[in-house]
Amino acid sequence: MTTRASNTATAGRIIAVVADVMAAVIGLWILMYLLKANQANDFVQFVQDTARWLAGWSHDLFTFEKEWARVTAGYGLAAVVYLFIGHAVAGRLRGR
Repeated sequence: MTTRASNTATAGRIIAVVADVMAAVIGLWILMYLLKANQANDFVQFVQDTARWLAGWSHDLFTFEKEWARVTAGYGLAAVVYLFIGHAVAGRLRGR
């Protein structure tokens, strides 16, 4: 493997890992929300703030009557998009 191909493969792995971490943070917030985690807890607040920042474009996108459905759909959409785009870009960089 040439140095350029190796660097491209490494960049692809990094992009995939970043996308996975972003989706995991959003997924963790969805889980915490559904399990009614204590929002006064610093860790819960950090996860919520980070997920809200990551899903800022989608967290109020849907207008379901039930709040749990809005949270799950809005944040879940962001997680799926990050996974899809991140792994698509990573796959292209790796030449798959």
